[in-house]
Amino acid sequence: MNLLNGELDKLVSEGRNPKSVELDLLSTREILETINAEDGLVAGAVAREIAPITAAVERIVAAFSAGGRLIYIGAGTSGRLGVLDASECPPTFSVPPGMVVGLIAGGNTALTTAVEGAEDDPALGRADLEAVNLSKRDVVVGIAVSGRTPYVIGALEYAREVGAGTVALSCNPASAIAEIAEISIAPVVGPEVLTGSTRLKSGTAQKLVLNMLSTASMIRIGKVYQNLMVDVTVSNAKLYARAVRIVMEASGVGAEEATALLEKTGNDVKLAILLALTDMELQEGRDLLSKSGGYLRKAINQKTAPGRED
Repeated sequence: MNLLNGELDKLVSEGRNPKSVELDLLSTREILETINAEDGLVAGAVAREIAPITAAVERIVAAFSAGGRLIYIGAGTSGRLGVLDASECPPTFSVPPGMVVGLIAGGNTALTTAVEGAEDDPALGRADLEAVNLSKRDVVVGIAVSGRTPYVIGALEYAREVGAGTVALSCNPASAIAEIAEISIAPVVGPEVLTGSTRLKSGTAQKLVLNMLSTASMIRIGKVYQNLMVDVTVSNAKLYARAVRIVMEASGVGAEEATALLEKTGNDVKLAILLALTDMELQEGRDLLSKSGGYLRKAINQKTAPGRED
């Protein structure tokens, strides 16, 4: 793609923001107020994309149910945000590290050091997906603010060839990656306060969407009870204290009983809550949770109201 023929000028994300043309003349407070005011537009832009975000979550849930993975792939800031979201899923939801994967152009080095040239080769996007053995059971979310990053285009084209689910996340309408993917999510936040610095509003919009994709998908596969992270991995003192609090809040028991239940269940928060709410024996609770596919609410309903399932 020739960027000298005015192609970048056509991108909303690369335009000049009329509200910040005298940015260098502003006081520190005025700069911050300008940035903050523009950031306030991001949530609305994301809200307008709820329909495609919903479709993407349903597709991801279907992939998880079939033993597939969620794979984020992008370059620069977009790639780093994907890797960040993927890396936070195992400690938050106790999923295996390989269930949500983050890939960035240039590999791990690009997480801390810019490897900008890596984004210009579509073959690298294909190669990175080949390296993680992409299959038709997976869903690939290609992330690119411009919607035209060759690395992401190559990745999505390969994903389509394999038969994997494909989602495009950009901040420009009618983008190149939107034409490739089955589902297109495009929160258009407008020109940045600092022209072309898409780590600002565009990056914030991407982070919000990624939060929604992973969190909603995990809720839908039973990782949450009420609004509590009941599949949390207890790996340090802070998380143990959180686990005790979660058991208390979900079941109404006191700290001493919650602690005893966690000890009895080997720090299995779901099982501890189930025992607290139903007075079941340990193995009976394990069996019921297994039969319920790990859905705590389903297990509770089966015990307290036979035949009823949420």
